[in-house]
Amino acid sequence: MTNLIDQAEVNAILWRACDTFRGTVDPSEYKNYLLTMLFVKYVSDVWQDHYDELRGQYGDDEERIRRRLERDRFLMPPGTLFLDLYRQRNADNLGEIIDQALLAIEDANKAKLAGVFRNISFNSEAALGQTKERNVRLRHLLEDFNHPKLDLRPSRVHNLDIIGNAYEYLISRFAAGAGKKAGEFYTPPEVSELMARLADPQPGERIYDPTCGSGSLLIKCAQHVQRAGSRNYAIYGQEQNGSTYALARMNMFLHNVDDARIEWGDTIRNPLHLENDRLMKFEVVVANPPFSLDKWGADDVGNDRHRRFTRGIPPKGKGDYAFISHMVASLTEVGSRMVVVVPHGVLFRGGAEGKIRQGLIEAGLLDAVIGLPTNLFFGTGIPAALLVFRRGRERGDVLFIDASRDFAAGKNQNTLREADLRRIVETYRARQDVEKHARTVPVSEVAANDYNLNIPRYVDTKEAGDEIEVAALQVEIEGLEQEWAQARAKMQGYLRELGF
Repeated sequence: MTNLIDQAEVNAILWRACDTFRGTVDPSEYKNYLLTMLFVKYVSDVWQDHYDELRGQYGDDEERIRRRLERDRFLMPPGTLFLDLYRQRNADNLGEIIDQALLAIEDANKAKLAGVFRNISFNSEAALGQTKERNVRLRHLLEDFNHPKLDLRPSRVHNLDIIGNAYEYLISRFAAGAGKKAGEFYTPPEVSELMARLADPQPGERIYDPTCGSGSLLIKCAQHVQRAGSRNYAIYGQEQNGSTYALARMNMFLHNVDDARIEWGDTIRNPLHLENDRLMKFEVVVANPPFSLDKWGADDVGNDRHRRFTRGIPPKGKGDYAFISHMVASLTEVGSRMVVVVPHGVLFRGGAEGKIRQGLIEAGLLDAVIGLPTNLFFGTGIPAALLVFRRGRERGDVLFIDASRDFAAGKNQNTLREADLRRIVETYRARQDVEKHARTVPVSEVAANDYNLNIPRYVDTKEAGDEIEVAALQVEIEGLEQEWAQARAKMQGYLRELGF
């Protein structure tokens, strides 16, 4: 293949295309239009590449060409190619034309694309403005995507990973500008990579993310298996937000994970991955659920037919243990692994959460607690941790790792370096005590601490001269501040309802 474009060129062209919407459309919204158009451009260029190849073989025998094209990965009905849309860029009803093309593509590829475009409209006045302004924005968008260097035909791209990488690049840039909304659809790539290495999915295993967002964490797990030389895995995910669900579906295709089963719905109230009307079981479960979600469904799960909450029902205003309980219930009985991102409050809060935490530890399910640096995640600067669970383990201990100091500082966001990832994974696998970094703690000691998992209780990170556990105190202060902010917001809501 001829090396005509590279990753940096594609990324730069696509990011400049965002100028069409900047300042007029919220980034959390316009990402849907950019990423959908990238998907249409990609499948159009792949189709065109194959059509040109077949024309070289069969000349003007259009019937024979059509029969061959019907076996392609995606079918593109007449009038739906990107160039068909580009040629109509000056039409007065351009938004309607694009919407009709998307529906035709979806209808022609029902098995793969059913529902992917149902939550986006290029003809939306609310999102894109009145007709005249909307047409200008859409015309500019098509012109940006018609850039000569954005030729995504396989015969012109030296590395087919470029397309999937470009999609991930856009999602990460959108997340950086989306504030608190970013956490709804994106986990930083190095955190996803760390979670994939810790879960260590193997060929032949099922991999599941119950809050999959745009699907990047699942893709990292799939790539982990691919690096072992196998494409024998099964990918499952569920996402509540309709537009983010669509991004996940497209993300899978752009990374050549065509058989992923991504469902749209509320995982707690309505889990959709079932077998024989029971929760499907998985060897690997990974997730970055929303932190301390309010109104997660506590009133709806009292008689949960899937028996996910036998250790207790989490408090109404904090859904962390609801997702953890669902994930644990989704593990196969032997040899399964689970890695979940949690805020530090999950490690030490009492009440119903404390009872659930105690039950998980006493059942021998909790394998490790890993403290991460602050400011890794978009939309929140609070520190987070990874909890690793295993079914079928015969150990009576929990490994604590303090990785809070291992990162590269950034202006707006901290990142984990490759050396940081390796150190965490190697420490986890070796399960050896490392001064000021890691310690394997008997469950009896955890029980003596009232099942509090606050990392500085077990890993001494104090420097010489320290008189108090500053890190532990800071974590508890931040957790209490978060709880106070949530309580204050609730109280203000109640006062407004009462007319004060």
